[in-house]
Amino acid sequence: MSKQYLTTHTVDNAHITDIFALASTPKALLSAGGSSAIHVHDTTDPAFPLKQSISNAHKLGCHHLCTSRNGRYAASAGFGGEVKIWALNPDTGEWSNTGEITGASVQAGEVWALALSEDGGYLASTTNDGRINVWDVVDEGKPKIREYETGSSGSGSFGMCVDLSRDGKFTASGHQNGAIYIFDNDTGRILYSLSGLAKPVRAVAFSPGNTRLAAAGDAGIIALYDMKHGEHIGNLTGHSSWITTIDWSDTGEYLLSGSMDGKVKVWSVERSDCVATHSETDKALWAVRWLPKTGRSEMFCTAGANRSLTFYREATGG
Repeated sequence: MSKQYLTTHTVDNAHITDIFALASTPKALLSAGGSSAIHVHDTTDPAFPLKQSISNAHKLGCHHLCTSRNGRYAASAGFGGEVKIWALNPDTGEWSNTGEITGASVQAGEVWALALSEDGGYLASTTNDGRINVWDVVDEGKPKIREYETGSSGSGSFGMCVDLSRDGKFTASGHQNGAIYIFDNDTGRILYSLSGLAKPVRAVAFSPGNTRLAAAGDAGIIALYDMKHGEHIGNLTGHSSWITTIDWSDTGEYLLSGSMDGKVKVWSVERSDCVATHSETDKALWAVRWLPKTGRSEMFCTAGANRSLTFYREATGG
């Protein structure tokens, strides 16, 4: 059974350059790209108005942006190598910078992909030589508390993506050489080295119940893995180009994917089938995100090389 989504709103020229990253909270959508600003749109209003523009957040632009599940914290990584931590003021609804991850180890290329823990207390990041670092971002000094190695003597493959499981037990990373690793955060060791994607992996994402991992990239497929045994349990196929971004729905029933082919797809994980395909552009989509469901139809947002934010709402019968 297919699903139909309607374009409910488009913010044209939301940024002056490509939009590389989206992150959602219960009430807002954060976006960032090649320009210096991070924008915050109010998702409780059907017009999705711009609520805050954080100018000069990253002088050379921002390539990754993430939020904690509780919606109180965010982190952003800039092309200059800087990583900034943000906190939401619950009274004003505005974001403010609470510090940066600094030190001799943080430089251009040292930090690429980002993922925050559920409560915003920990940040995982990938590096250009395959390491995955975990930082305590609540501590004022923002110390590095763990470092995972995927190669010997810094010879690992570029870490293109990272995710933390919602229960905080696992970290997953995807690499330029097609490797996918899952680490046990309690023991600090590699739990699984996964096969199935021989090309660069641009997105990894744990399911809400922490039972599955989805991974996608230049192979043009979404590979699904069982977390209990680390087994490759299936592929979702249909995109005609690199998959740049994936996101699980809150129930874990559906996966959202965006591609260089300009298409966004919705997948039924149980049926291993694409249930909706939409395209507003023939330009690359760099980011797609579900919006938290708050008693309304399912909604998601897409962004990429056309510099626009496009919001979709599930069409309901009647």
